[in-house]
Amino acid sequence: MAGIGAPSSSSPSGGGRGPAQPPKGPAPLARSSPGGGGGRSSVASIFSSAAASSSSSSSSGAGSYGRRGPEPPPRPRRPSPSAAPARGRPPSAAPPPPGLARRPLASAVTAAMNEEYDVIVLGTGLTECILSGIMSVNGKKVLHMDRNAYYGGESASITPLEDLYKRFQLPGAIPESMGRGRDWNVDLIPKFLMACGQLVKMLLYTEVTRYLDFKVIEGSFVYKGGKIYKVPSTEAEALASSLMGLFEKRRFRKFLVYVANFDENDARTFEGVDPKKTTMRDVYKKFDLGQDVIDFTGHALALYRTDEYLDQPCQETINRIKLYSESLARYGKSPYLYPLYGLGELPQGFARLSAIYGGTYMLNKPIEEIVVENGKVVGVKSEGEIARCKQLICDPSYVSDRVKKVGKVIRVICILNHPIKNTNDANSCQIIIPQNQVNRKSDIYVCMISSAHNVAAQGKYIAIVSTTVETNEPDKEIKPAMDLLEPIEQKFVSVSDLFSPTDLGRESQIFISRTYDATTHFETTCDDIKDIYKRMMGSEFDFEEMKRKKNDIYGEDEQQ
Repeated sequence: MAGIGAPSSSSPSGGGRGPAQPPKGPAPLARSSPGGGGGRSSVASIFSSAAASSSSSSSSGAGSYGRRGPEPPPRPRRPSPSAAPARGRPPSAAPPPPGLARRPLASAVTAAMNEEYDVIVLGTGLTECILSGIMSVNGKKVLHMDRNAYYGGESASITPLEDLYKRFQLPGAIPESMGRGRDWNVDLIPKFLMACGQLVKMLLYTEVTRYLDFKVIEGSFVYKGGKIYKVPSTEAEALASSLMGLFEKRRFRKFLVYVANFDENDARTFEGVDPKKTTMRDVYKKFDLGQDVIDFTGHALALYRTDEYLDQPCQETINRIKLYSESLARYGKSPYLYPLYGLGELPQGFARLSAIYGGTYMLNKPIEEIVVENGKVVGVKSEGEIARCKQLICDPSYVSDRVKKVGKVIRVICILNHPIKNTNDANSCQIIIPQNQVNRKSDIYVCMISSAHNVAAQGKYIAIVSTTVETNEPDKEIKPAMDLLEPIEQKFVSVSDLFSPTDLGRESQIFISRTYDATTHFETTCDDIKDIYKRMMGSEFDFEEMKRKKNDIYGEDEQQ
């Protein structure tokens, strides 16, 4: 278990700690081992041995692999006296900080609704909660409301299990084999965090990591020819892998070494490639990579959903492969992290951040009207009262007249009593089924977690299949993924519309997030957050702006 960005060791465990030390910069991923981090791509290095085994001349410049120490030990839970209780946690959890309330007293609600705010946020999805936290840290006066009685919106983790059955309107009682309902925290949107990705940076800079613990996902797999293969993470796995042949490994290694050395600010590393003009298709041709290797690279490493990237400038793809490699180098098993107790912990962590900086939260608050005057938002009406604001952030469900449908996504939550076959009995993994392997236009994804992550009863596994809908029979589209999971104890199927804003907020000052897509990572979500920030603030997003300010109280008893 990895606690990323653990606070300074001067903080005692338990509730009576003193004021926190102000951060001096983003904390590193907790005790990451010597082999992880900077330098050459670890993906390149794991193929170096495979290539070198047939030719000693090919071993130069590959870097070394496997020098990392063991996975970091868990950091102790340090409950803050001001931390809001997380869903699924014991009921003895401490009360929320000032401003963070599930259903305030009527007098407090009236007082809050009669004020004017810089920003009102509607919906407590991850995008909205991160933006709420950023705005609060930047000194904005924020009111955050949600019509639901729980945090997370469409990105919530549902607990107890009985609530999941009710949500999907499944008849009958829950089988006794499912264990206690309160042991379950089931994500509605399946995603993992890239260990070096944008969301982890946001967690580190804001120190929201103090509210969360993470585990490394045990493996990443790719589908080829009806079977799944582990994406190699060590030299031994690369040598033994039948994902590609020996000569393909040598060519692939040369490509990865090129990617590792590539520096967009140093033309000497381009080797005749113009990163802003040369297409990725031409780069693959330069290294004579076959179609299976292209599928593996573009979809399992660069994490593209479709092949549209092939005819676009190569710089973005190269940077994506670098991100995968650097994330893999953190812990070695895979590039992905997952929070204990489910993804619903993430929006709650940023909600705490906003509340500590004065943000006011109201759950279970019906929204009657977004008040607009002369084309610009001026407030939100709820239960007959109007809270006034200068800017508004919301998810698409609050402004159906300002969004357009851009597609559909199918997600199937599957409860299993066994790990997925051919994954070495991993208690967590990701499987990517590239589009070309199943004659589709977009990839199919499988995310699997288990009781090891405090999201399921003992001995149970949760596998979630997702993909963009392409036909009128979405159930048939996901059959290749569902076949990998058999036998399935119970499944919960949803088909959701994908929405994109038609109003970018430049005049109305209403800023609308995008629906969560089918990808199994948060990079596209973070891109949306940065885009909304730029439109709201008129400047590029800067991670430095997310740092907690010096002498902030962090929700502790005293100020530093």
